[in-house]
Formats: sequence, C-alpha cells, structure tokens
Amino acid sequence: MTAALLDVADLCAGYGPTRVLENVSFSVPAGSRLAVLGRNGMGKTTLLATLAGQTRRYGGAITLGGTEISHLESSSRARSGLGYVPQARCIFAALTVEENLFVGLKDRQRSAIDEAYQMFPRLKERRRNLGSQLSGGEQQMLSTARTILGRPSVLLLDEPLEGLAPVICEELMAVFSKLASGGEMTVILVEQRIQSALDFADHAIILERGRIAWSGTPAELAGQPEVVERLLGVGGLH
Repeated sequence: MTAALLDVADLCAGYGPTRVLENVSFSVPAGSRLAVLGRNGMGKTTLLATLAGQTRRYGGAITLGGTEISHLESSSRARSGLGYVPQARCIFAALTVEENLFVGLKDRQRSAIDEAYQMFPRLKERRRNLGSQLSGGEQQMLSTARTILGRPSVLLLDEPLEGLAPVICEELMAVFSKLASGGEMTVILVEQRIQSALDFADHAIILERGRIAWSGTPAELAGQPEVVERLLGVGGLH
C-alpha cells in the first residue's frame, strides 16, 4: 500500500466561535487525486482553508510527509509543500502577469517562469497585461501557475472551474491531470462540477454538515445513485 503523504486526523475547525468541521479524518497517498464533494455550505472550502492554515483549528492533526504541521502558520505550511489556490484567486490586480508569477518563484531562478508559460501559453501572450485586465479564466490560470511555480507536493484547488467557459475548464483540467499524472504532485480538488471532479479523481469524499459522510472511488460512487441523490442532490452519474 502506498504511504500517505497527507494525513488528517479528527480535524475540527471553523471561524471564531463557529465550528464547521467535526472529526474529519482521511489520508491521501503521494501522487493521488482526491475530489472533495458536497452541497453548498457543507464545509468543503473550510477544509481546504484549514489545511492551508487560514481558519481556527479546535482539535485534530494535519501531518504532511510525516511532519505534523497543525501548529504552523500559512506561510510555513506553504514552505513545507502545501500549495493553495483559493476560490477568490487572489492575484495582484495592479501587477502584470509576469510580476504575479515572480511572486510564486520563491527561491527559484527567474527562468522557471517558462514552466508557467508552457502550462498556459495564453499567459505568455498576456505577460505584460495587468491582473485586472485578464478574463476570469486567465486569472484562474495565473493563480494556479503562480502556486505551482513553488513546486508544492500537495496542491489544494478550491472550485477552479467556477464561472468559466467549457473550453477554459477543459484546458485547466488537462493541466491538473498532467501535474498529477507525473506522480510528483498530489492534488485535492473541491469542485461543484461533480462529473468533472470524478473524471479527474481516483478517490472522493463527500462532506455533509462538516463531516465525511461517504468515502470511496468514483466508480463506487457511480454505482450508488441513492448516495449521489441524498448527499449531492443530483439524479445520477454517467
């Protein structure tokens, strides 16, 4: 059995006095693809934000590569190998595309930016444009590329396809699949486009009111239409 790269044990977290996650536990092997599913308001975004160190943790542990990181600040978790692409994208609107990418280099050479341009050729075409001049899809590409330049071992993606045209979604998912297929990057994907997430993932968990209500493979989920309807609110999967 492949050793877990990321272990989450009895994680409880939220915002201020409000608890959102309760006793969440799962393990993610190195090089795997995990889809985190659930209806709106069930704790998916909170889970990723908690892994990245951006919420209040009430209990439980997060272990990355054998090292417990629950006590670390967000910046230290990033240096430890967690890359987080939030739903809000959080690019620097007043900086150019290339300047935004420089932020993600950390201690790498400037020439590494070519990796981002190879992943997303349209960013190279727009490299002198300000972040505020990009379309929603281009902003998502920029946010993703900037994070990937830091070479995280675990990439957290929070609804990267939200509001994007189908052709852009396909382009992004192709990049995510390429990153994961190399075996050097584990990807945890939160996504409302259920079928896209399951086509990508090799394992899935479903959150219900801050707890894991189901865990298994996409094939197993497709064979349980009653679970799909009860926990995801859709009629079925192909």
